[in-house]
Amino acid sequence: METRTYNYKRVYVWELPVRLFHWTMALCVLILIATGFVIANPPAISSNAEAINSSWFGFIRTVHFATAFVLIAALFFRVYWAFAGNKFAHWSNFIPYTKKGLKNILYVLRVDVFLMKDKKHKLSNISIGHNYLAAFSYFLVFLILIFQIFSGLALYADSSSWWLPRMFHFMLSMLGGDIVVRYFHNIMTWLFMAFIVVHVYLVLYHDYVEARGETSAMISGFKFIRAERIKETEDKIIEETTEQMWDGNKEKDN
Repeated sequence: METRTYNYKRVYVWELPVRLFHWTMALCVLILIATGFVIANPPAISSNAEAINSSWFGFIRTVHFATAFVLIAALFFRVYWAFAGNKFAHWSNFIPYTKKGLKNILYVLRVDVFLMKDKKHKLSNISIGHNYLAAFSYFLVFLILIFQIFSGLALYADSSSWWLPRMFHFMLSMLGGDIVVRYFHNIMTWLFMAFIVVHVYLVLYHDYVEARGETSAMISGFKFIRAERIKETEDKIIEETTEQMWDGNKEKDN
């Protein structure tokens, strides 16, 4: 069996703010899904009292809404970092408005998702940051999160005197009432759960097939990129981001 070796460069891709946002969002989403299902269908408790008047249910609702506000703050920060961060965090990566981006989406669907053979493998199809399909899916997830936030605040409005939730009370009448909004809120949760499954699968798949440190990259910030994949224009970006990372570490040491 032939063993091939390649020359890899260790590239600093995901800055600390991006990594912190990723894990904050992951934790928030898991908590919101778990508490959301309890709120939608409270389990039977040995009590004749309504669930909403029970202390345990009030605690679940408090955790759900508090976590939602943490997620809102994290999303605001991520939008800011889409303009302030490095090239790999920039907003333009998340919308495939170029011919190259659309081709890359088709490539990833064909090879990574449907596991078809890649007869004309090209290094240009391997992205340093997110591939275009992943990036666009994150943009769609962002839109789903926006809907979940707006609809969640609308559902919270009737039991809140705070101005923020009440700003979105109009969604109840616009979408056909409380029940309809809850229905769509629940559907979007299932879509998000499907995304999580696909996301974890693709990350592990890339880590296994390409051996670029895809999984650990969201902890360390570094990925391993084949040297011949890195273009001259990207070399400059990589050097700049790596220098920024090392400069930041030196400042902490001092």
